[in-house]
Amino acid sequence: MATSIDDNEADGNSGKPLDKISTCQCTSSLYELSSLRRMEVKMSEIRIRMAALEDAEEIYRIYEPYILNTVITFEYDKISVEKFRERMKKVMGKFPWLVCSLDGIIAGYAYCSPHLERAAYGWDCECSVYLDEKVYRKGIGTALYEALFHIAKKQGFYNIYSLICIPNESSVALHKKCGFTEIGVYYNTAYKMGQWRHLLVMEKRLKDIIGEPAPVMTIHNIEKNFLKGAFHKAEKRIIT
Repeated sequence: MATSIDDNEADGNSGKPLDKISTCQCTSSLYELSSLRRMEVKMSEIRIRMAALEDAEEIYRIYEPYILNTVITFEYDKISVEKFRERMKKVMGKFPWLVCSLDGIIAGYAYCSPHLERAAYGWDCECSVYLDEKVYRKGIGTALYEALFHIAKKQGFYNIYSLICIPNESSVALHKKCGFTEIGVYYNTAYKMGQWRHLLVMEKRLKDIIGEPAPVMTIHNIEKNFLKGAFHKAEKRIIT
């Protein structure tokens, strides 16, 4: 028989068998325990929204450990918050950049950016997602990606790509869960942390390929109600 309290402790360590405890005593003990647990549980306030340039310092706080301690990004050195803010500004002129906050603190972010620069690639983009290490396995990455891809499709993008340094089983699994397929590998294409690294390319098709595409809209042309709906739907995926 499974129970959330120790059998002996249920009767004040009196040593009486559990089946001798009165129904009233058991009900009271369990009610008190349940009440204590409800008091201890605090539901986080979850919010997905568009990033603002004022978020740069908080977002960079998440990104910097990836530079210094991982091969998830191929940057070597820290950058200034000002430089990071300029990067954000450039991306946010056209592409979506989202943040997820828990109780007002940014816990992760995701954004789209150009894939290749020539005009004919204008219906493609890349995606990236970064999480604070304290919030892994809460569904935040999936939620951010869900909203991001919904918006990118609305803008008129057809293909979205992710470039992943492998091996990285968790990232590959996340992207497969989100509908990506593996299309190729750049072998020994980067050198970081004393080793040559491989880069996996994954692709997700956002729209069916039919005829001549309409021009891609900038993020600023997407209706606010559409964005609000995408954010609200994605927020429901997050485990607090």
